[in-house]
This record gives sequence, C-alpha cells and structure tokens, in this order.
Amino acid sequence: MRRDKHPTPVDDSSDSPSEASGTTALERALPVRGDELREVGSALTHDTESPRWQRSLNRVLTVQHPVVESHVRMLRRRHPDHTPAQILRTLEREYLAAVTTGGAAVGASAVIPGIGIGISLALSGAETAYFLEASALYAQSVTEVHGIAVTDPERARTIVMAMMLGGPGADLVKQLAGEAIGKGPARQAFWGDLVAQRLPKAAMSGVSDLVRKQFVSRFVKSQGATIVGRAIPFGIGAVIGGVGNHTLGRKVVTSSRTAFGQAPARFPLELPAKKSRR
Repeated sequence: MRRDKHPTPVDDSSDSPSEASGTTALERALPVRGDELREVGSALTHDTESPRWQRSLNRVLTVQHPVVESHVRMLRRRHPDHTPAQILRTLEREYLAAVTTGGAAVGASAVIPGIGIGISLALSGAETAYFLEASALYAQSVTEVHGIAVTDPERARTIVMAMMLGGPGADLVKQLAGEAIGKGPARQAFWGDLVAQRLPKAAMSGVSDLVRKQFVSRFVKSQGATIVGRAIPFGIGAVIGGVGNHTLGRKVVTSSRTAFGQAPARFPLELPAKKSRR
C-alpha cells in the first residue's frame, strides 16, 4: 500500500486522566528499572568518551524486539477495535505522560527536606536514562505498528537517535542514504524506512556513527541545561523538569510522524493459533 508523503496530523488533545495520572503501559514495559536504572543513569553523567558511557547509552537505546512486540500486542488486546492510527495516538499519549511526569518528579525532589542539589543531580542521571529508554520503546513501537519489525540493534538505536534529533536527524539520514543508495531512491523513501530496512548493512555503520555523533553533541547540551534546571530548589525545578521533558518528547513524537508516513489502514491479519493434535 502506498503511503502519503504528507501524513495527516494526529490530534494533540490532552492525555486521558487514567494515563496522565497513573503508571502507563509504556512505563510498565520498560526493562531497565530500579537499581539498574540508577546505575545506568550514574554512568550517563560521566565522560561521553568513556567506554562505560557508551555501553550505558547503548543499554537504554536498545529495547529488544520481543519487548516491543509484546507492548504493541498488549495495546491491541486492550483496544481490539482500534485502527493503527488510533494505536499510534495511544502510544503518543502514554509516552508524553511518562516522560513529563518523570521530569517533574525529579525536579520536585529539590523541595523535599534533606534532598540537596547534589542528590537531585544524581536522580536526574537516572531520570535521563529513563527518558532515553522510554523514547526507545516508543520509537520502536511506532515502527512495529507500521508493520516493520526491527531486530538489528544498530538500526533500532539509529531510529531512536534520529527521532530525538528531530528535523536535523531526518535530513542527515536522507543525505547519508543518498550517498549510499542514490539520491533518487533516498528522496522517494521515508527516512524511517531507509534506516529500518532499505539501507544495506554495509552502509548502516557509517550512517549510525554520524547520527550518533550528532545525537551525543546535542544530547549533552540539552540535558546539561535541563539537569541543572531540575536541581533548582523551591519547586521551580519540577516545572523545568516536566516542561523540559515534555518539549523533548513532543519533538520525538513530531519526528515519528514523518518517519514512516501515514499509518496503515489496518493491521495485517494474524494467523490463529494451531490446535494441538491428540
């Protein structure tokens, strides 16, 4: 089915109360939690050139495909009559609710007696890891709804990083893809399709490296300012944390809408489970 190069915008109405006020399905599906999340977050506050930092970044940007597939299937079971476009909107709502409340919660820690700026900064490292992991699950879930199963970790990470870069990320992918497969094919394809399945394996390493370099450069700048903002006491940090994460999340959502074009009209039919023979 041919997809429109100019997808119809999805409604941006506010989150439903149940998703905005409680734990979302996306949060419950995240594999890195608790002490492991804090450990990864701590590593992300160190030198970006260190092997530990690089491993930690890979850890939160790589969500295994079975986790992604299970999450999308769960949403479809919960909303059996929803179209792919409606499932995408549900993914958007739960993602924005998850990352916004995460940023506000860390910022609010600065007003709790006994929680100083140093501890708040440490909590921000964990919250940064949480934001990246939530973005990774969201981005790969969008890919799954579009009927593309991404099992290669390098392709999956590149999609996530390009989405977080927004327009510059999409432009960079298009430019590099044009050099690899020709400007004509690259111009006609959606940038998400290029990364997920159309770019040959030999070209992916170069594309992934350059997208990663841009991502790390911009990520360090944006997160550095936001982390300090979250540590500001007297409640201001909660506002900065929540608004900052929501703004970054909106960029990811906007980018996801251009990655693969308009949502499919329907989900592919699934084969019924075979009955066991007796």
